This record gives sequence, C-alpha cells and structure tokens, in this order.
Amino acid sequence: MSRGSVTVRVARWSATHPWRAIGLWLMLVVVAVGLMVAIPTQKTKAEDTWIGQSGTASELIRDAGLEGKPSETVLVTDAGQKLDKVAATAAFAQLRQKMTAIDAVASVGQPVWSGDGKAALLPISLKGNEDDAADNIDKLLAATAEVQKSNPELTIEQAGGASLDKGIWKQVGDDLARAEKISLPLTFGLMLLAFGALIAAGIPVLLAFSAVGAALGFYAPLSYAFPDGGSVANVVLLIGMAVGVDYSLFYLKREREERRRGHGTVDAVEIAAATSGHSVVVSGFAVIVSMAGLYVAQDPVFSSMATATIVVVAVAVLGSLTVLPALLVKLGHRVDRPRVPLLWRLNRRIGPGGISRRILAPVLRFPKVALVISTVAVVALAVPALGMKTEPGGLSTLPQSIPEVKTMTALQKSFPSQGMPFDIVAQGKDAAAGLVKLQDAAVASKEFVPGGEVRQAGDTAVLTLVSVRPDTSEDARLALDKLRDELAPQTLGSTRWAVGGETAQSADYGQHQRDQLPYVIAFVLILTLVMMAFTFRSLAIALVTTLLNLASVAACFGVLSLVFQHTWAEGLLDFTSPGFVVSWIPVFLFVILVGLSMDYHVFVLGRIREGVRDGLSPQEAVRKGITESAGVVTSAAAVMVSVFAVFASLGMIEMKQMGVGLAVAVLVDATLVRIVMLPSIMVLLGRKAWWPNKLSAARPARSDDRELVTV
Repeated sequence: MSRGSVTVRVARWSATHPWRAIGLWLMLVVVAVGLMVAIPTQKTKAEDTWIGQSGTASELIRDAGLEGKPSETVLVTDAGQKLDKVAATAAFAQLRQKMTAIDAVASVGQPVWSGDGKAALLPISLKGNEDDAADNIDKLLAATAEVQKSNPELTIEQAGGASLDKGIWKQVGDDLARAEKISLPLTFGLMLLAFGALIAAGIPVLLAFSAVGAALGFYAPLSYAFPDGGSVANVVLLIGMAVGVDYSLFYLKREREERRRGHGTVDAVEIAAATSGHSVVVSGFAVIVSMAGLYVAQDPVFSSMATATIVVVAVAVLGSLTVLPALLVKLGHRVDRPRVPLLWRLNRRIGPGGISRRILAPVLRFPKVALVISTVAVVALAVPALGMKTEPGGLSTLPQSIPEVKTMTALQKSFPSQGMPFDIVAQGKDAAAGLVKLQDAAVASKEFVPGGEVRQAGDTAVLTLVSVRPDTSEDARLALDKLRDELAPQTLGSTRWAVGGETAQSADYGQHQRDQLPYVIAFVLILTLVMMAFTFRSLAIALVTTLLNLASVAACFGVLSLVFQHTWAEGLLDFTSPGFVVSWIPVFLFVILVGLSMDYHVFVLGRIREGVRDGLSPQEAVRKGITESAGVVTSAAAVMVSVFAVFASLGMIEMKQMGVGLAVAVLVDATLVRIVMLPSIMVLLGRKAWWPNKLSAARPARSDDRELVTV
C-alpha cells in the first residue's frame, strides 16, 4: 500500500480540511436522522412470510375471502379458586358494555365457563384485518384494565393475536432500551481501559453511535424494498457498536503507535490510513460479503437484517476513513488527554502486546503441541453441536414475564379449544363434505377438538381444528404431522388440500431455515475464500481462514446446544430451557460470526505480512504481527464480547441465544483461534503460508514511509 492509495488520499484530504470533513459527517448524520423522521419504516406483512404448505393454505383462504376475523379473549379467574359466578357475571356485563362501545369491536360473544368452574372467558370479535386490530388494541386493553380496577377481587386479563404481539414488542422495546443503556457506558469503560485517556476512549464510542443512528435513518427508505421483520434495530445496534468501535480502534491505535515512533500527527494519520485504514476497508467488505449470505436464505426478515447491517458497516467504514482522521488532526496530542493516571501508567507499563507476548512465546516454541491442544479444546466445545436441535419459537419460548403470554398459557390450560389451531383448507366439488369427515376423524382420534364450523365460499372450504396437546414446538410438529401425513390424506383423497395456520407456519418456517442453511454456508465460505485469496494473493491463507472460521462457528453451536438444550444454565441466565435452539439463530449466527471474525483476522494477517515483507523470518513475523496487533484485537474482542453479553441478559430467548452464541464465538476466536491456532499454523507453514505468492521482501524503505506496506 502506498501514499497514493484511496484510503491515504481520503485521509489526507480529511486531515488538511478537518472542519469540512467534520461538517460533512455531521450533515450526513443529520440527513439520515431526518430520513428516519420523514419516512416511516415499513414492516413486513403477513403474506411476506408465507412459505411451504402453510403459505399455500393462507393464499387459498385469502383468495376465497375466508380469512377469520381477528379476535381477543378476556379471561376471568380467582387465584385458582372456584369463580364466584355472581361477581364474574357482573364483570362480564361491564366488559360487554365497554367493549361494544368501541368502534373496532364487531361483536361480543357469550361467556364460556371452564369445566372445573375456576375460569371463564369472554370472546370478542374485531372488525377489519390484523393490521386494524393492532391499531385499535390499546382501546380494548384499556377497557379490560378499567374493569379489572373495578373488580379487584377477580383477575381479569386479556389475550389474543393483537394483544400478544403488543406485549412481545413492548418486551423487545424494553430489551433494546436496556441494551443501549448498558452497552454504551460499558463500551466507553472498555475503551478507557484500552487508552487510559478520556478523549481517546470517547471517539470510537461516539463514531459508532453516530454510525448506528445514521444507518437506521438510511434504512428507512430501503425498508420499502426490504421491510423490517422486527429485529432491524436490535441487529443494527448489536453489529454497529461492535464494528464501529473496532474500526475506529484499529485506526486510532495505529495513529498513536506511529506518533510514539516520532512521526508528526499528519504523517501518523497517513500511515494509519495506509495500514489500518486499508485493513478496515477489507474487513468491512468481508462483513458485507458475509452478511449478503442472508439473502440466500430467501427470507424477508433475514433480508431486512442483511440490508440494515450492510448499511451500518458501510457507514462505520466511511466514518473511520473520513471524520476520524479529521478529528485526530484537530486534536493532535490532545487526543491523549485528559489522562486517567492509574490506567495510563498501567497501559504504558504493560506495553503493546505485553500479555499476549507471554502467551505466544510457548506457542512459537512448540507450535505442533500448541496446535494439537487448541484443536482438541475447540473440538471438545464443538462436539455438542452434533446433537443440536432447532425448532421455531412459539408461546413456550416467550418469557412468562410478558403478561399476555402468561394469560394465553393459562387460557389454553383452562380451555383446550383455545390451544394450537390448524386451518385445513380444501378446494374442489366435495371440499366441505371432505372436511366434515376430517373433523369427525380428528375428534375421534382424541388429538383434536373442533375450532369452529366449516366455512365455505365457492369450491373452497376451511376447517379449523385445535390440538389438545400443550403449545410446544415438539407437540406442534406431532400434531401437524398427524394432520398432513395421516388424517388429511385419508379423508380428503384426491381433493386439493393444505394445512395452515400460525402453528403450521412456524413449523414450515423452521424447516425452511434448516433447508437453506447449507446454501448459506456454501455461499459465505466460497465468497470469503475468494476474497481472502484475492486480498492476500494466497490460496493457503484463504484455506486457513476458512478452516479457522468454521472452528469458531462449530464451537459457538456446541456451546449453544450445551446451554439451551439443557437446564443447568437456567438460573445463571434467567430462562426456562426450551430444549432446542430457535431455528433462525444458526443461520444468522453463522453469517455474523464469519463477518466479525474476519474483522480482526484481516488486521492480524496484515501485520504478519508486514513483518514478512520487511525481511523477518516467518516465526519472527508471526511474533511481531501478533504482539503488535494484540492490544487492538483484545480491546476489540472485549467490546464485542461485552456488548453481546448484554444481549444474553435480555428477556427474549432469541436475544439470549444470539448474545451467548456471539459472545462465546468471539471469545474463542480471539483467544484459542487467533493467539494459539493461527500463529502455530503460520509458523508450521512458514513461507508456504503465502503460497502461491512468494512474498519477497519489500524494497528498502525510507524512514518516512517504512510502515506503509500492508495488506
């Protein structure tokens, strides 16, 4: 890399026009935030997620105009005691009066009492579709709350599709706010440990946070092509803070290192641009390539995640190459002020790579032994992944702390007809008669209860059956298999039919993710292999990178299986084990982990390559490259692990699994893989590591540009 490279030219312009660069960055952030305010982010619609047989069923029902109206249910209980019918009847009268006064309510049914007399429910039918129900659900919840206040001796709770969604999104919003509240000061604290100075610690956090805000703004218009499946804000915060801090950290650390060597501020910025700046570009592109693998999954939720993540990574790269050099030039030596005396002295005493140098010494002395031991450790962590079970999330995986989840669980327990519903749609001349036969056979099997009368329009008919099994993923699959593989084929014969409903949709979605995972893995591995081969002009480096990425991912999957398929960690992480990993988690984690591991892998290899081109022996180049990059890698990994660990403490099981998986994978990657496995492999391969590139030593360099050779 030379002084004429793009990263150097951009850095030089920013360094010589700092106020312009800072002003343009601020303008970029303001425009992005303005876009977010002016353009509402689009959300995925129900039909966007239709897939498989359940998707066919939903389409047939929609085309025939047989969609069921949205509904809500009010459950009345008395702390497990037998209900006082007089008090409950009075409460129902109040509910009926308040609910019928709401325009969104189509009708209020008659109270239904449970067989043991300990519970009663009031069914409420709503006007319009699911979106209309979501818009009006607050009015119904307010009415229920008023009746509860008037009847403190009873427990009056509401549950239904719209209210459950509202409760879930409230939990997600609370989780996100909590993550923001914890991750920002935590990240700043880690940066303070890394730099020992307030300004130097604040710059990476400030740039990362501004990149997150800008990315959410730029995503708003893109959401019309890639609508938000509900997780975009979480993912942008998760990835944006990680890569945004890392990229600034890489650049800032190198600039400070060059100033310590005697370079002026502008020269130090240019050297950082030619070395770390170029690594940032390559790392950012690696993350973007990896995230593009989510498009292969052919899932609108993943497509929205991929789009938003690509945007935040691109913005973070742009910020580290433009506004960061401008800030460093304007601040000059003041970037190391004000110093925190104890931390500053500790950093100076340890020196760059002080701890890793001690760990690395025996690895370089006994590379074969180090490789064998580290490989055994990674394999031991990865072995449980062979038994990993993946199932779609459902009511059983939602936190019971969500009131609507607790109510829905109690409702299904007291009233089996409120359990897992399946919509069987048939199309043909004898469709309705066939569904009647199916209902008789299903009820006779004692596995299902009727969920309503057969609805018909033209030659299309729909029957709803409810499973008597508890609402768990395994029971849902058993009930679905019984309908699809046994009851429906036997009773409907040659009539066109399909089994759908929310439960079937979840099962089909989970199966789709399992089917697409091999294609996603192949896409990401092939593209990253090609990119690494092109970047380093070495097939050996590309293959080693791929193997190390797979090692990190395998360890991650193994730990996920150990933690979430068993009960030993429930008290530690405050969750109830579902006995499986939620089906979308492995696909998502794979692409994220490959991208993030490439983040500092490129940086480390770049420093090793500098040593080789400076004429050092392979062993000395590895020692120099690892120790000089260790401080940055350790700090970057600490930030990632900490931010991800925050997500492991959140209420939603998906967020916990994502946080635990990412935190463990980065920890393993930054320790066993990058400090033990990578250097031992590089030493054992020697110059063959750069094959077929002979990587001859660079020309003797002038003192002012000696450090400008990198990836």
